[in-house]
Amino acid sequence: MKQMGLEARGVDDPSVKRDLLAKVRVCKTRLANLRDDYEAAKSYVDRSSLGLYNNNDDIELGGGRNRNSNNGSKQHLLSNSQSLQNQSETLANARSIMAETEGVALEITEELGRHRETISSAHGRVRQVTGMTNRARRIVQSMSRREVQQKLILYGVGGTIILVFLMLLYGMFKA
Repeated sequence: MKQMGLEARGVDDPSVKRDLLAKVRVCKTRLANLRDDYEAAKSYVDRSSLGLYNNNDDIELGGGRNRNSNNGSKQHLLSNSQSLQNQSETLANARSIMAETEGVALEITEELGRHRETISSAHGRVRQVTGMTNRARRIVQSMSRREVQQKLILYGVGGTIILVFLMLLYGMFKA
């Protein structure tokens, strides 16, 4: 049952997971009913072995005086047996709760491991993107500096050409 529950919880598809968990609940309910039936039958057998369901108590026990003392002993034995059975059930319930809690803890641990892996991979991708962003920023700054340099050179060459042109015009009109 534990394994079925763990496998059902581990399914990624929500609709399939819901169906599987419902089936596990039905199986657990059936198992609990079978255990109750078993305990009831066991109790009946225990009581009948002590003679509580026997109508011929006088014959078997040999008289009324012994019957009352034996009935008291039987009742005492039954109450002790019932007390032990209740304690056993309590321990069994505690063990099942502990096992279920352990299963849930293992499932949570596995899920946290998966989340840790996801976070680690996302962190790696963020580092890659940050590195690419810094590289792109340096490239854009370099391109901007080249643009400014090229504009200054272009303005210098254009100014020199205009100055040479003006000097030629001045030389032609002065002569």
